[in-house]
Amino acid sequence: MNTEVRKLVQYVTNAQGETTGVLVPLNVWENLLKSLQDFADEIGQIDEAEPKEQILADLQDSLRQVKAGQTFPISELWDGIDV
Repeated sequence: MNTEVRKLVQYVTNAQGETTGVLVPLNVWENLLKSLQDFADEIGQIDEAEPKEQILADLQDSLRQVKAGQTFPISELWDGIDV
């Protein structure tokens, strides 16, 4: 997520100071949803061309990584996605 968008996002906290929610401007939210849909459409096209065996192998590899504790922070998942 780019810096300008991050500045527009507001975090909601409870009385203990724990983050409990997030407020995102409507235009940012709509752009994000469109970007995600475009990405999903692109992935769908890629997956149709990819052999099912490869998809299954990738999924199995991902599950092994999760079981081994090899996960990624959510902040890294936004790298390269601009809305």
